[in-house]
Amino acid sequence: MKKIFYIIALSIGLVSCDLNQLPLDAISPVTFFNTENDLLLYTNSFYNMLPSAEDVYNEDVDNVVKNSLREELQGTRIVPTSGGGWTWTDLRNINYFLANSAKCPDPAAVARYNGLARFFRAYFYFNMVKRFGDVPWYSNPIEVGDEEMLTKARDPRTLVMDSVMADVNYAISTLGTTRQVNSITKWTALALKSRITLFEGTFRKYHQEFNLPGSEQFLDESISASEEIIKSSGYSIYNATPATAYLKLFSSDNAIESEVILARDFSDALQVYHNLNYYTMTASYGKPGLEKQLVNSYLMKDGTRFTSKPGYQTMSFYDETQNRDPRLSQTIKTPGYTRIGETTPLVPEFGGTVTGYQLIKFVSEPKWDTFNKDITDMPIFRYAEVLLNFAEAKAEKATLTQPDLDRSVKLLRDRVGMPAIDLALSNANPDPYLAAQYNQVKGENAGIILEIRRERRVELVMENFFRWDDLLRWKEGQLLTRQFKGMYFPGTGNFDLDKDGKIDLVIYEGTKPVVAGAQILKLGSEIVLENGNAGGNIVINNHIVKKFNEAKDYLYPIPTQEILLNSRLVQNPNW
Repeated sequence: MKKIFYIIALSIGLVSCDLNQLPLDAISPVTFFNTENDLLLYTNSFYNMLPSAEDVYNEDVDNVVKNSLREELQGTRIVPTSGGGWTWTDLRNINYFLANSAKCPDPAAVARYNGLARFFRAYFYFNMVKRFGDVPWYSNPIEVGDEEMLTKARDPRTLVMDSVMADVNYAISTLGTTRQVNSITKWTALALKSRITLFEGTFRKYHQEFNLPGSEQFLDESISASEEIIKSSGYSIYNATPATAYLKLFSSDNAIESEVILARDFSDALQVYHNLNYYTMTASYGKPGLEKQLVNSYLMKDGTRFTSKPGYQTMSFYDETQNRDPRLSQTIKTPGYTRIGETTPLVPEFGGTVTGYQLIKFVSEPKWDTFNKDITDMPIFRYAEVLLNFAEAKAEKATLTQPDLDRSVKLLRDRVGMPAIDLALSNANPDPYLAAQYNQVKGENAGIILEIRRERRVELVMENFFRWDDLLRWKEGQLLTRQFKGMYFPGTGNFDLDKDGKIDLVIYEGTKPVVAGAQILKLGSEIVLENGNAGGNIVINNHIVKKFNEAKDYLYPIPTQEILLNSRLVQNPNW
């Protein structure tokens, strides 16, 4: 039976409202923290900090788009009065644990569970730094009435991230080495370090306006953390069924432990569910669909560029999906798609996708289609990310070699039968389609950096909001302001999407036609094309002007209430 690793914090009274409110309504350091089981019980509550299922799959930046836009994409964020992510309850609970855990007489247990707590403190502060930049560092619980600490100024990002590194390194040195997909281990801590240091290294490299030193050192740390996992962990890229391995990795009820380092569990027996299947098939959740630019970025099966093919911009759905990187047909419905356990071919349902490119990644058997009734485990860390982190960090440092690529990104390509990336060829002939997107990538190593970004986007789509973090650290917020698009249609007419001889879709003007078995969409209201009845790509939210302010939007604002309460807090630039 699967282990559900999260415990509702309220059940053991660990929730506090602010930094100096003691979580003592249900526990006391006098009567608690005396046994290893006490340490286990307390630290289990930290797992609630990890992403929910929706936090994993509910991506809506520019990979997956919906019929509404986040305020971050519209450029309509305002300074909140309170909240806004400036929340410290989790940190208070972690620091309270660390201040009291030594009361347990078992030093080995104390070290192990302190390592777990410091993993989560590193995780907490990483998320705070990504969001706000400079934040106050607290390593101890604040006592009631300690005005000096309660009105502490923001510490420099450099200090905070050095402290984060100390925490994650401690976790690596004390946590167990036995792989456990539902529990934090040494390998999870190394994966977190690989992620943190890649983010910080590239953020410091591309955001010169913040004048942050140490980019190279953080990239080195990402390389070393990733390399330790590659050499010593025993993880591998799942490839038991080469034709469908990528799809099966995400549609499996139980996380595939050879590749997934940490997953959030779901269980029918324990009635712990999420909503993935229903989310991808109904109009109730924004009709998510893959965006055209990402679809164009998938290579051909032979490794050549789709965007080098003549006429690629006006290809039909059927034609554009032929002989592509197999991950495309294992991420969206393409001609010939059938549900798991069924044999009836299905075409995209425009009632469930705003772009026409309907998602199937994570979609499981039809019996889990009802509202909030899905049980597929959700990956939080997986080995594929580590391999991509390794390759990207080395590419950004200009130390990447062909053997490095062959033991990292090549393994992802091997899973789907794709040719390996050629380092020399990539740098000699950078892809102009990618180069036009990423304005900050320059120099002799630009070609391979672009190819690794392609690979990262394709491999990790719809996982953990990676794309938002990637665009922020690469300083590519301008990509969020472009018009989001979907399938191409030449105008009104009848369309056989999978070329099986049956009309699947009708786009019409005027009187609604009757076509048995077809989806009927009215041009201009139910579907909007770039050039109206002259055709073009589907355009999404074309009535909304998107803005991204390079001077402020890479960070979030601190709530006004917090600044009023603490005059030593300084608002982020230009907010």
